[in-house]
Amino acid sequence: MKPSREELKKRLTPLQYDVTQEEGTEPPFRNEYWDEKREGLYVDIVSGEPLFSSRDKYDSGTGWPSFTRPVDPQGIVERVDRKLFTTRTEVRSRNGDSHLGHVFPDGPQPTGLRYCINSAALRFVPVEDLEQQGYGHLLHLFQ
Repeated sequence: MKPSREELKKRLTPLQYDVTQEEGTEPPFRNEYWDEKREGLYVDIVSGEPLFSSRDKYDSGTGWPSFTRPVDPQGIVERVDRKLFTTRTEVRSRNGDSHLGHVFPDGPQPTGLRYCINSAALRFVPVEDLEQQGYGHLLHLFQ
């Protein structure tokens, strides 16, 4: 179950709350994971659900972490976003209902997709910590 707004305000930084709960956007190139190079898993900052693998991360030049695909497509919910005078596809985590960012059809192969994700919506778990943090079942993604 998703924590209450009050609990989330206590647990998250103001930026994390703004991004995940108010559909905010962090600044490009000035966020935690845009240039992260280590192998590991990116999980929802709210729920801990696994979202993206470093194996699918690439440098899109946008200043935000970008991925070609989620770990599990069923873990992502897509919604039409008509803000900013254009139509985009918002991506949210299924269980945490966190705003993550947007997906665009301009990514590299094999998917042609660019999941442009706010670092503030993520927590990075290095591959060497996956087992200890309860994500050992996903070690196969890095073998």
